[in-house]
Amino acid sequence: MVARGPQTGAHRLADQAATGSNTRLEQALPTETHATEARAFVVTNRSVLAIAVPMTLAYLTTPLLGIVDTAVVGQFGDAALLGGLAAGALIFDVVFTTFNFLRSGTTGLVAQAFGRGDALEEQAVFWRAVLIAVVAGVVLAALAPLVSAAGQWFIGAEPRVSAAMDVYIRIRMLAAPFSLINYAVLGYVLGRGEGGLGLMLQLILNGINIGLCFLLGLELGWGVAGVAWATVTGEFVAMLLGLAIVGRRFWAAPTLPRHRVLDLPAFLRMMSLNRDIMIRSFSLLAAFALFTRQGAQFGTLTLAANAVLMNLFLVAGYFLDGFATAAEQLAGRAIGARAATAFNQAVRLTLLWGLGLAGAATLFFLLEGTDLVALITTSTDVRAIADIYLPWAAFTALSGVLAFEMDGVFIGATWSRDMRNMMLVSFLSFSAALLILVPAFGNHGLWAALHVFLLVRGFSLLAILRLRVRTAFN
Repeated sequence: MVARGPQTGAHRLADQAATGSNTRLEQALPTETHATEARAFVVTNRSVLAIAVPMTLAYLTTPLLGIVDTAVVGQFGDAALLGGLAAGALIFDVVFTTFNFLRSGTTGLVAQAFGRGDALEEQAVFWRAVLIAVVAGVVLAALAPLVSAAGQWFIGAEPRVSAAMDVYIRIRMLAAPFSLINYAVLGYVLGRGEGGLGLMLQLILNGINIGLCFLLGLELGWGVAGVAWATVTGEFVAMLLGLAIVGRRFWAAPTLPRHRVLDLPAFLRMMSLNRDIMIRSFSLLAAFALFTRQGAQFGTLTLAANAVLMNLFLVAGYFLDGFATAAEQLAGRAIGARAATAFNQAVRLTLLWGLGLAGAATLFFLLEGTDLVALITTSTDVRAIADIYLPWAAFTALSGVLAFEMDGVFIGATWSRDMRNMMLVSFLSFSAALLILVPAFGNHGLWAALHVFLLVRGFSLLAILRLRVRTAFN
């Protein structure tokens, strides 16, 4: 049962707005059937915030880490090093976000098992994810030189940028097994709605990383290499802690039969889900890779300026990810419990909160973005270019909020095929926008194409929501 308690006036007003709004979203949602009423649970603002607030704080440490990485390297005043870090981080993200299914897929499956009250299946889902993480992580670490070479070829930047990128990728890829296991641990924790524990794990991971960035990258003067080694160390420590916490919990629980972990139908279902999410994630990162590659064609200074502004987009995105995570857990639990009313409430409330935060983030970046850019880099040339395109980055929060929230709903419900297909549609729309807008408007057209990508993602998923919920609950 989701915890309930006294609500503030703000909570009650939000509840009334969620209940009384006469929008297209509300029309798309189902009504509760008597057959599932006995297993229903209530989703309130309090239950949404119990997951979203700690995970928003947790996710914000990730773009904060990106800002620290950029700021540490930016203190050297060399645009080539800054561009190399940005390009290397992008290639790393392209590879690792492709495996983000180990987090999101685990969250959806654990949430549904939690909704059904199947504790053994929760354990089995976790260990299946860990097995995949170990195998994939070792392979990725071994392929680091090839990944670096492919990244340099794809970005096509000047030699000094490529050299810095190579150093970053070769070192940071050593953390691959640790990073992927951490995805599985976080997926399990979030699937059970334990936002506080998720926050603690992320704070430890990124806190160690940030501290070592300053020590190794700046104080010891290791630069890009120091930033990469800081990440490896943080991921390793967080992995040990996460496995210790989850392992201790499982030790006190009923014994999980080994055949349950390797159950072929369940494993195939997980692999099918993971395949779809992998394609979706790869398409997402491919769009960002094209964005960075096109920025590199405008010159090193524009590449560096876009990299600085993308940190603002990531801050807004991770802000919204807290409510998307709440949507994952609550929607997945509602699917497992066959509780349509709870599903409706989860969709409405997470989207309302997301819209409010997106508006606030956009306003903040418009007012304070210039100072944030100055904080990130000391290069006056990079600052001047970033200030020109700042409004484009500021409005990404509003154009992307529906995409983030719908992703959370579809991940929790494990409607992975729809996510995959709509992401491919969005990627094609983005590619078309690049071909049309960039030649006509340059870097302004590049940012406009990114907004097209975000809007198509959100509205395409919303368009098919009604059909999917009818199938799930009728």
